[in-house]
Amino acid sequence: MALVSAASKRHFVLLSSAASSFLLLPAEAWSQTTRPSYQLEPVVVTPSAKPPVRRATQNTASLTSRARRQRNAARTTAAVTAAPAGPVFAAPTLNLTGTTSTGSRLGLTRLQTPASVDVISAETMAERGQQNVIDAVTQNAVGFTASPEPGNGSLSFNTRGFTGNGTVMTLYDGTRLYVGSGTLTFPYDTWSSERIEVLRGPASVLYGEGAVGGAVNVISKMPLWVQSNQAEMSVDSNMTRRIAVDSGGPVNKDVAYRITATANASDGWVDRGKNSNVELHAAVQVKRNEDMTWTISTDYGDRSPQRYFGTPLVNGQLLEALRFNNYNVGDSNIRYQDSQSQVKTEWQVTDAISVHNTLYYLDSQRHWRDAESYSYNNDTKKIERSDYIEIFHDQRQIGDRMDTTFRGHVLGMANEFVAGFDVNNISFTHTNNSPFDGSSSVNLYAFDPGLFSGGNPSPTAPGFSSTTNQYGVFAENRLSVTDQLSLIGGIRQDEPTIERTDYRAPAIDSFERSYHATSWRAGAVYTPIKDLAFYGQYSVAVDPVANLITMSAVNRNFELSTGKEVEVGVKQSFWSGRGEWTLAGYQIVKNNLLQRDPTGPNVTVQVGQQSSRGVEASVGFALDHGWRIDANTALLRAKYDDFVQPLGTGTVNYAGNMPINVPQTVSNIWATWAFAPNWSANAGIQIVGKTFADNANTVAMPAYNVVNAGVQWKPDPNTTVSFRVYNLFDTIYATSSNGPTQWLLGMPRTAQLAMNMKF
Repeated sequence: MALVSAASKRHFVLLSSAASSFLLLPAEAWSQTTRPSYQLEPVVVTPSAKPPVRRATQNTASLTSRARRQRNAARTTAAVTAAPAGPVFAAPTLNLTGTTSTGSRLGLTRLQTPASVDVISAETMAERGQQNVIDAVTQNAVGFTASPEPGNGSLSFNTRGFTGNGTVMTLYDGTRLYVGSGTLTFPYDTWSSERIEVLRGPASVLYGEGAVGGAVNVISKMPLWVQSNQAEMSVDSNMTRRIAVDSGGPVNKDVAYRITATANASDGWVDRGKNSNVELHAAVQVKRNEDMTWTISTDYGDRSPQRYFGTPLVNGQLLEALRFNNYNVGDSNIRYQDSQSQVKTEWQVTDAISVHNTLYYLDSQRHWRDAESYSYNNDTKKIERSDYIEIFHDQRQIGDRMDTTFRGHVLGMANEFVAGFDVNNISFTHTNNSPFDGSSSVNLYAFDPGLFSGGNPSPTAPGFSSTTNQYGVFAENRLSVTDQLSLIGGIRQDEPTIERTDYRAPAIDSFERSYHATSWRAGAVYTPIKDLAFYGQYSVAVDPVANLITMSAVNRNFELSTGKEVEVGVKQSFWSGRGEWTLAGYQIVKNNLLQRDPTGPNVTVQVGQQSSRGVEASVGFALDHGWRIDANTALLRAKYDDFVQPLGTGTVNYAGNMPINVPQTVSNIWATWAFAPNWSANAGIQIVGKTFADNANTVAMPAYNVVNAGVQWKPDPNTTVSFRVYNLFDTIYATSSNGPTQWLLGMPRTAQLAMNMKF
């Protein structure tokens, strides 16, 4: 069966032609002459300028100047400003000249950073109806896809040929969230996010081991110094009811707050697919004086996702008639509860020295009780269910991160230097019913889902606990050799120690192990003219052979895997910020993968290798007459260079094959048109190439194209009514595989009506 119908292909050809025509518009349409254009809600685009490098004197003029700058910066932190200080466009996607905190700790702009960084603003996510982190990243960032499923917490990204939470890191406000058993469950909803910053390529030099592919940094909304309140309600054709509120403003001249909350309840899009989630974010900012600020925040998430583990193939084919069937047991349960609290301190010691400190505490409680594996039995014509799994996670993380930035001169050249440390203590307890016995069979179509106990599962009992103590030290430097050329380098040393206590075989599987990881990068940025930057970098990162805090006794003697990347690229912002484009080429080689020894199939050795090389490009235009176009594409060749695995009584080398769930082409195209006063429409297409569900590359998940579209109406300045259709042409597609014979499908066509009110 073809997953993409002929009609869908025709729609895709039409959309592609339309998108191409946008890029072939006559040059006059791009001119900067004054013409009427309809804009829904202008966004302030103000590049963040660094204070000039000066001596750290404490005279009155210096203090007054610095205080004035900081007061102005604090007042413009809010999304709403009384008097915009820069050019105003309805183009939240054009942000190359804005600073990011993810690609560097020096507060560089995207143009100044020798790496590929995308910034997805809250305005972009709201306009396009992207209400969860997965959609926001995969539909906007260059070259990102996802493999979400309940077992990994539905937060698992793929980029540059690398997949999963072990190689593509997720952060919250710059804090690394340690991954337990491949699972990450927070953050999920985008309502509390000010923006999402995405770093493509190795990020270990910034955040430690576990980021050879890249990093996704979700940045929460900060307290506002201008009062702002809004609420949003929506309902869709899956009976997803959503309500969200956001309030912020000053309490007095020294204290401001921000509170956001959202709640969702849905019938889901598969049988017995009911799901719900609640997220709360609260923050208070206190200014002791003009030089010191504290921000105290807390977050809570409680999510019960759709209990769907995929659709089984029938004789290697996906049957459309099974699209909405859910083969899980009737009393299945999945629940994630996550909380985080943090205290941030920002101290401007002098004009040239600043100190940042973040003290944080994270807590995650997770529970699964499901029948998770399904396969079609051609003899009985039934679905065989296995892997009756019950698991509890109890994970706690407390840590502190501190850095100090120095700005000055070296041999007459402007220099910026930051150094700091990162310490963590993570406790993890895993309770399970391993070896996950239990089985049953049900009819292909109509069936009684039965109960979990009916499969005769193994009993649930404590499995193991671990304590991980980690500390890392890091440094980064930027030397401006000339006004056009800067050299940027960084280094990080991590020293984690894992102590595992096994409750079932303590004498065999309990252990203590320490690791030593060095990551570094060196790069250069050349800016021959204003807002045009050429860059290159070489970086070294490390990944554990399995999740660090849940390392098994089998893997304890293996060293960390090492990844090395070379990247070159060019970025430009032009037409006074109304256009921008980026182009990057890279190669990553990851060594020390685990594989079977060809001379002894029962022996595991650490000599495997995986590599990827690719080209990524993006372009954005804010045109006249209310048009805005954003497009990106990534072309990739990822493969195993040496990867021996057992097969029967021998081994097979999968060298040359593609890793699982890695597409070779990924593109996004968005068009937005403010076609009348107070009206706007947008449409986007996500184009994903085929992927493989097995290392042998014999089971291919077809390429797919998904179109989302919407229209917005503002009956008054404070009200926005939105109508959106997700998966407009009802494409049947697989987002990932749960084994070679079981695919997780994407959401069908879904219509949504939403109203946002500001007051």
